[in-house]
Amino acid sequence: MNADVTSAPGLGVSGLAAMVTEPPEIASVGIIGAGQMGNGIAHVCALAGLPVTLLDIKPEALAKAMDIMARNMERQVNRSVITSDQRDEALARVSTSTDYAAFNDVDLVIEAATEKEDLKRLIFKSLIPNLKPSDRAEKFIGMHFMNPVPVMKLVEIIRGIATDEPTFQAVMVLAKKLGKITAVAEDFPAFIVNRILVPMINEAVFALYEGVGSVSAIDDAMKLGANHPMGPLELADFIGLDTCLSIMQVLYEGLSDSKYRPCPLLVKYVEAGWYGRKTGRGFYDYTQTPPRPTR
Repeated sequence: MNADVTSAPGLGVSGLAAMVTEPPEIASVGIIGAGQMGNGIAHVCALAGLPVTLLDIKPEALAKAMDIMARNMERQVNRSVITSDQRDEALARVSTSTDYAAFNDVDLVIEAATEKEDLKRLIFKSLIPNLKPSDRAEKFIGMHFMNPVPVMKLVEIIRGIATDEPTFQAVMVLAKKLGKITAVAEDFPAFIVNRILVPMINEAVFALYEGVGSVSAIDDAMKLGANHPMGPLELADFIGLDTCLSIMQVLYEGLSDSKYRPCPLLVKYVEAGWYGRKTGRGFYDYTQTPPRPTR
C-alpha cells in the first residue's frame, strides 16, 4: 500500500518533486528511479498525456520498467479500463535515459529512488545542474504516491516550510490530472499514511514476537475483526519488510519516541534477507501455493 513510491498498497515511496518552472500547467515530467514506484508514476503520467523521461543508472532497470509498464497497461486494456490505442500512445510518450542532461527541458522532476538519504543527496547533486533555473527551496515539494501507483487513488502532498504557492497549486493540478485525490500533509516523518499504517504493522510483529498469536491468527483477526482487506503481516510482506523497517527507523529517529521502536523480530527478518514477496519469504513462504506462514 503505498510507497510511493510508496510506496505496497497504501504504502508509498516518497517522491520529492522539483518544480523547474512556474507554468500554469505542468506539461512534461522527469522521473528518477525505474523501480516499482518510478515505473508506476511514469505509467499514470503517460496515460494522462504527459511526455515522460524516466531515468535510472542501470539500463537493465529501464528496460524492465518499460516491460512492466507494457504488461500493466495490457491488463488495463483487457479489463476495458483503457483502449489499445491509449496504451500505445502512452508507451510512446515515455523515453528513458541514464543521463541527467535528459531533464534539461522538463517542467517537473520526481525523485522516486531507494529510501536512502545519502543516495538522495547524490541524486540531487547530479540533478540540479541539469534543470531549468530552479535551485531554490520554494520550488521543492513532496509528492507521496501510493503503491501500486496505477491503482491507488491517493497522493499525499507535502509542503516544505519554504514551498511557494505557485508550486503547490501546480502540483495539486497535476495530481488531479493524473486522476488522483490529494491529502495535504505537513512535513513530518512518514507523513499521514505511513505514520499510522506502519506502526500498526510493527505492533502486529510485536504481537507475533511476544507469542500473542500466530501469523495466521493475527492476520485473520484483523481481516475479520477490523474488516481489513489484508492482514497486517501479509501486508508487510507485500510492502517489503525492509521498507517497513526503514520507515520505522525514520519515525524512531525523527520523533525520538520509544513507541516507534522497530520490533526486534522485524529487524531479524530483514537481516536474514526475508523481505516478503519480493524475496519469496517473509512472514509467509511464497515458494508454496498457497503461501504458508513461516511462524
